Amino acid sequence: MPVIGYLSTRSPGDTAHLVAAFRRGLGDAGFTEGRNVTIEYRWALGQYDRLPALAAELVRRPVGVLASTGGEPAALAAKAATSSIPIVFAIGGDPVEQGLTASFSHPDGNATGITLLTNILEPKRLGLLRDMVSRGATIGVLLNSNFPPAQGQLRDIQEAARTADLRVRVFRANTDREIAGAFHAAVQQRIVALAVAASPFFDTRRDKLVALAMDHALPTMYHFREYAVAGGLVSYGIDPSHIYHQVGSYVGRILKGTRPADLPVMQASKFELVVNLKTAKALGVTIPQSWLLQADEVIR
Repeated sequence: MPVIGYLSTRSPGDTAHLVAAFRRGLGDAGFTEGRNVTIEYRWALGQYDRLPALAAELVRRPVGVLASTGGEPAALAAKAATSSIPIVFAIGGDPVEQGLTASFSHPDGNATGITLLTNILEPKRLGLLRDMVSRGATIGVLLNSNFPPAQGQLRDIQEAARTADLRVRVFRANTDREIAGAFHAAVQQRIVALAVAASPFFDTRRDKLVALAMDHALPTMYHFREYAVAGGLVSYGIDPSHIYHQVGSYVGRILKGTRPADLPVMQASKFELVVNLKTAKALGVTIPQSWLLQADEVIR
């Protein structure tokens, strides 16, 4: 029975729905866990420094395919651990820039996968927040500086702020204490709205972030629909369930003999704006009409 190594930056608790989507993708290729394939799971729980050891553990197992999920940290750890075992990744940015593949159309190596493009959508999220704040107000951005693409995210945020004539203040958080401190500092500094930059570390603390935003009455924008469903005010990005389904499908095709080099890197193409009106009412904020006109989903 073939063995799949499933390496995740996140935790089993916050990704149960994504793992289910991954299994459905495997099922499309004819594989069912426990019947004709085994899956070995390794979770970093948002702690990036655990990933190299977890990847090495799976390589020693050994596994037939490595599925690395939860962004760049897992993919980079998998790539460093093996140059021969096929890797299927799900990341938020550019795999060529990160050194994971030679190109999108011809990966030309042992790794391929899907990019969610969520890391490069920070300017769009800032633009949406601008529609709900008064001119001259300051918008905060919560950034996980330990996340490999963080420098690029910061660069994009600063450029977008200059272009839109926005005042932006960046709060860096790499621990639970720093997250709580960032929300407290944002309120003390009269930040009127906050954007949470994409990061697997933040994803593992989704409920904590949503609760802190409510406790501090701070309108907050997120990058995945699951935040809005959990009570966040608004999210803009892809539905990661579709991406994890595709990862499972690619893993299944590789188990059937397709080479990673023959599977082009796919890019997310559908982005969703989700607005939670229940949260807006609780926060006492007025949702801009532009949001409601663009929204793909409104939670009432």
